[in-house]
Amino acid sequence: MILDINGIQRILPHRYPFLLVDAILEMERFKRVVAIKNVSINEAYFQGHFPGKPIMPGVLIIEGMAQAGGLLLLQEVPDREKKILYFVAVDDARFRRPVVPGDQLRLEVTVLSWRRRGTFCKLRGEATVNGELAAEATLMCKMADRDAADGLSSQPDAEAESNASKLSTRE
Repeated sequence: MILDINGIQRILPHRYPFLLVDAILEMERFKRVVAIKNVSINEAYFQGHFPGKPIMPGVLIIEGMAQAGGLLLLQEVPDREKKILYFVAVDDARFRRPVVPGDQLRLEVTVLSWRRRGTFCKLRGEATVNGELAAEATLMCKMADRDAADGLSSQPDAEAESNASKLSTRE
């Protein structure tokens, strides 16, 4: 194991109930990360999704991929405690099988493009359970200063859209 939950919490700002990565098993700098999420019936979202038929919401599987990617990227940022990653886009999301309590979700995230000095990155994530594909998506994120994060608009700015477009066409 590369990082346990204590190491993860030193890097990511997320906490219960929204921390969706339990361990990092593999990490190749600037390239890929493999994380684990142990899915427990004690997760708060299972109370309403769905009573009597608990299924992990797909959007949370994608969030787990993003958190795993964030762990990989933030490892390379010297002042990471002052930074935060935001979604810019989620493309090509597909859900292949339900994820239920008792499953161990394996999140593999690969960097498609990232300028180390830039603020935008494009990642490809796959979530599997026992080797079976559960979900996949392409994620685009923007790194921002935490202090400036409160002033971020909910609408992408022209620079964000331009950079996201450039990353989309460059694979």
